[in-house]
Amino acid sequence: MMERALKRRTHRDAASPPFWPGRVVSSVAAVVLMVWAAALSACATTTPRGRPDSPVVELRRDDAAGRLGVVIDGREALVYQYAPTLDLPHYWPMNSPSGQNMLVEHPDPYPHHRSFWFADTVRLDGGRDVSTYNALYSGQKFGENTYAPPYRDHIRHAAFTRAEAAGSRADVEARLIWEMDGDRPVLDEKRRLVLHALGDGEYLLDLVFELTAAYGDVTFVSDAVHYAWPFLRLQTRWSGEKGGKIVTDSGATGEKATNLQPALWLDYSNTVEGETAGVAVFQWPDGREHRWLTREYGTFGPRRPDEQSGVPFTLKKGASITQRVGVLVHRGDVASGRVAERYRQYIEGRWR
Repeated sequence: MMERALKRRTHRDAASPPFWPGRVVSSVAAVVLMVWAAALSACATTTPRGRPDSPVVELRRDDAAGRLGVVIDGREALVYQYAPTLDLPHYWPMNSPSGQNMLVEHPDPYPHHRSFWFADTVRLDGGRDVSTYNALYSGQKFGENTYAPPYRDHIRHAAFTRAEAAGSRADVEARLIWEMDGDRPVLDEKRRLVLHALGDGEYLLDLVFELTAAYGDVTFVSDAVHYAWPFLRLQTRWSGEKGGKIVTDSGATGEKATNLQPALWLDYSNTVEGETAGVAVFQWPDGREHRWLTREYGTFGPRRPDEQSGVPFTLKKGASITQRVGVLVHRGDVASGRVAERYRQYIEGRWR
């Protein structure tokens, strides 16, 4: 018996490669890698978040609450707030790539700041000043900096004309009406927001808004200080007061070097709870120079061209004025977030 076993072993050894410990280790490692890869593949197919290189966007609309959420891979990225009880529609929250809200909706001491919004001060046919920028204060006062509807002056969301999502893109179009004295129309607004999910939690917003003087001549009387098109207001923990950094395409940094100065884009980034992230705003090139409003406490945004900025100008009945910006929510700071590169891609039509 032993002889037969020995012969079988000898025959097998002659037909098989020599035994090396390294070969066994390599074989085990290969099996481990195969199991690991299979596990990752299974996770990728079962997770609701999707793959980083192919994010999935959806819309979650609640008309009763006046809330349209844009969701990327199951996580809320941005919400359009449009309830009829609001002083003006706005976007809040706007979340970082890891899911932290970056904006403040009712800051103190400026409760009229509305997270991410668009407003102005105008006169219809030479009448009184109608300030949608200060619309909050036209409501019913109930306490220190506490106001509630009805608002004498306000912006009202009238209807969605498009709200759809497919793949890594969402497209939302809406009609809004700027009103005074309760329900007297002053301006018609068309607003289009296209969100492009870029992967790894990052996204780009392409925002176009158009105002039309449909009800008479409208004179814009906003001053040289208190407006941007649009405004964004960061939470204090993301702001310059807590170490955040303002940087423009020229390399200028901080409020003193950037406020009321021309720029093609501006980035505001910081590190909060271990996450370094930022928001960059891209001014669409329209052949004219745009200056910016910047504040270390967290407010910033581009302004109209100089001939229509800080000086009164009139939009004749039937005429329109348009502004287009990109808003990039990115990981890292201005350099690691590739802000300059992505600005070029934006104006070259990479995302449509």
